[in-house]
This record gives sequence, structure tokens and C-alpha cells, in this order.
Amino acid sequence: MTWEGAEPSMADLEHELKHLIVEALLLEDVKAEEIDSHAPLFVEGLGLDSIDALELVLAINRKYGVEIKADTEGNKEAFRSLNSLAAFVKELQGNRGEGA
Repeated sequence: MTWEGAEPSMADLEHELKHLIVEALLLEDVKAEEIDSHAPLFVEGLGLDSIDALELVLAINRKYGVEIKADTEGNKEAFRSLNSLAAFVKELQGNRGEGA
């Protein structure tokens, strides 16, 4: 969903991102509800790797209509946990709306 009109709450966006991660990365042994919003996404925590990162970026680009480039400032921090990722996506959507 691209959230045209009403802005989603951060909880709604986190919920959607959890499902997107499970679906896009084909995580058969993980349920979206089991993903801790504050736990690391990579290595420890959820255990994602660099290939997962690329797949996740593509899925976010498609679903939310935002462009995440390799040189985007703050990428490492943004992908640290689910809640930081949700804040990053929300910020990118806001910037897109401003024409940035």
C-alpha cells in the first residue's frame, strides 16, 4: 500500500513491514508476529544477510514507491531494526511528497 491520503501510524507501518519481510524474503520458519521491532535485522536478531538486504530494498521500493539508493545517508542505521526501518520509510515517503 502506498498510503495516499491518510498517513499510517508507525505501528501499522511496522506491521506491514514485518509481513513484507517474511513474504519478500521467503522466511518460511518466521511468522511476522514473531519479529521483534527493536531487535537487529541483520546477523544477530532476525539473521538477515546482504542478499536479504538487496531483496528487502527492492520489495520496499515496489510496495511504498520510495527509492533507497546504496549511497543514501543513514542506510546502515535505518536497517538496524524494524522500527528504525519503518521510520526511514516514512521519512522517505514524506520527502517524496515534497518533491525531494
